[in-house]
Amino acid sequence: MHATMAPSSEQQQTTKALELATQALCLSNPNPRVGCVITTPDGRVLVPGFTQQAGAPHAEVMALRDAAARGNDVRKAIAYVTLEPCSHQGRTGPCCDALIDAGIGKVVASIADPNPLVSGQGFGRLRAAGVEVVVGPGAQGSRELNIGFFSRMVRGTPWVRMKTAASLDGTTALANGQSQWITSPEARADGHAWRARACAVLTGIGTVLDDDPRLDVREVATPRQPHLVIVDSQLQTPLQARLFSIPGRTCLIYTASDDAAKQAALEGQGATVIRLPNAQGKVDLCAMLQDLGRKRAVNELHVEAGHKLNGSFLREGLVDELLLYLAPRLLGPGLGMAQTAPLQALTEGTALEYVSVDRIGPDLRIVARVQGRDRF
Repeated sequence: MHATMAPSSEQQQTTKALELATQALCLSNPNPRVGCVITTPDGRVLVPGFTQQAGAPHAEVMALRDAAARGNDVRKAIAYVTLEPCSHQGRTGPCCDALIDAGIGKVVASIADPNPLVSGQGFGRLRAAGVEVVVGPGAQGSRELNIGFFSRMVRGTPWVRMKTAASLDGTTALANGQSQWITSPEARADGHAWRARACAVLTGIGTVLDDDPRLDVREVATPRQPHLVIVDSQLQTPLQARLFSIPGRTCLIYTASDDAAKQAALEGQGATVIRLPNAQGKVDLCAMLQDLGRKRAVNELHVEAGHKLNGSFLREGLVDELLLYLAPRLLGPGLGMAQTAPLQALTEGTALEYVSVDRIGPDLRIVARVQGRDRF
């Protein structure tokens, strides 16, 4: 028999920091989800912290403030943090400076920050101040938790997650268009949790006209509503659409139309209209993702669209991950997940890797990643 090795103190504290980071899942966008645990040199936990909403304190500052409030001395203490402490002045001050000023003796960080404004500079400043720096524990967990942030920083585009709900034989709606509800209330609530973690939810004009959805987060508690993105080539979004009924939500409409009157009317409803036409008179989806990443700071884009727009995203190779709910029923002919052209060979299909398969109520939830999309 092989003895099972107990996790080291470093592993234990890093695990705690990652658990804390998950508490920022729906809170910190567009900032990364970061957790911090500060311990004494012998491993006694003093305080935890996690990143707050944009413009509010980051994980390290939250932990340091909590330590001060409790009267804990953090000089020579160890800070376990799931991402490199930032080194630039943004909406908040540099976290590496806060750690240095507090007298922290050692920082154990999971992974370097991909933000070019940081990218090793935080570690450099800590080391220059005499702080010991260890990098690596929990790196995979931190990167997965922040896959959208890494995507935006490295590729300049959001991580695109396409959500669909279907019967076991792949039908997302009957031939007459009926689709509510194929999956269970539990699956719908779980889908809202995935909406809540995204920076933005995207749909197409077909869904807006057919279903008049709100596309907000209702089934789970959330500290913020994600932005709404509509792909509407001809500016057909009705002014009375329910999507305009969500107070304070940012609504972005991408179009190919140059109809100034329609644009003004939609902007009067609070929308921002962005014209990005392609050669076919449709919205340039690649340019839209660039705009969402570089100008709108969208990390994770949650796509809930019809089979036509889903097909366009897949054909253009823009989907990173599928979030699929399968109900235990057969519905026969109807609409599928995505409208794509027939393939000539099996090798032409989109190759996926299963990330997870779970039971959600009576349904299955499958998270599947397009092979190679996370290698950036």
